[in-house]
Formats: sequence, C-alpha cells, structure tokens
Amino acid sequence: MCLGVPGRVVAIDGLNATVEFWGTRRDVRLDVVDVDVSVGDYVLNHVGFAIRRIPEEEIEETLALYDRILGELEREDLMASDVRAELGLVARNEDA
Repeated sequence: MCLGVPGRVVAIDGLNATVEFWGTRRDVRLDVVDVDVSVGDYVLNHVGFAIRRIPEEEIEETLALYDRILGELEREDLMASDVRAELGLVARNEDA
C-alpha cells in the first residue's frame, strides 16, 4: 500500500524542506509538488517527497483522519502500520 502522510513545513532550503509529523522531523524534497510551499504550510509526504500542498481548508480534517488512523485503529491494522512505518515510528516487519 502506498500512503502519503501529512506534515507541517518547519524549514526550507531550496528544494529541501524539514517537515514535522507528530513530533518527528524528516527531510522532504519539494521537486514534485506543483505549487509554491512556504514554512507553515502542510504537505502530503510520500517516500521523502512532498506530493501535494494541503489546502488550508482541508488541514483540520486531514489531520483528524490521521490522528484516528494512528490512535484508534488496532495496531495490526495495515493502514495504521503503514503510517507508523512511513514516520519511522516502528520498523517494518519484512517477514509479515
């Protein structure tokens, strides 16, 4: 499953951004996103690339959905596991 994860841009240096995801900071490339991104914007990250800037009117709903995925779903749920793995919160189990 391929899943993008929303995060807030905290710094930009050219096409590199530092993005915070629930307290975890990752370097993200801005090559793919087709609109300007500024510090404070939220982006959807997939494998180290910002694939979309999240419009301001969608941020609250998007974050609430991911909070639900990360917090309420069973630990064995594949979507929650993918989000946690994308954030580096757990190691992927290659034998599963």
